[in-house]
Amino acid sequence: MESENALACLAALSQQTRLDAFRQLVRAGMAGVAAGELARRLGVPQNTLSAHLNVLSHAGLVTSARSGRNIVYRADLSRLNALLRFLVEDCCGGAGCAETAPALSICEPTP
Repeated sequence: MESENALACLAALSQQTRLDAFRQLVRAGMAGVAAGELARRLGVPQNTLSAHLNVLSHAGLVTSARSGRNIVYRADLSRLNALLRFLVEDCCGGAGCAETAPALSICEPTP
């Protein structure tokens, strides 16, 4: 991951509603959460949530897919992993260490 991509991810997550939404999506895993349900869980209007999801989407942190009448959002765990790897890649002089290993083991969906 390049610095500018990491900055885009960090900027997207630096707002409370977006951070809460992203954490809800991570918790949901590959099942994802419909936009309306996510708005209800977070207690925000759907149009407000839509703007926040758009920011997360542009940063590459969430994906969306239509499911019937709903749009289901999912956290992009591979992008999260890339961000985490970027943040710790120089730990211990770039050699890696046991302390950073857990941060690099976020689950990723199997294709």
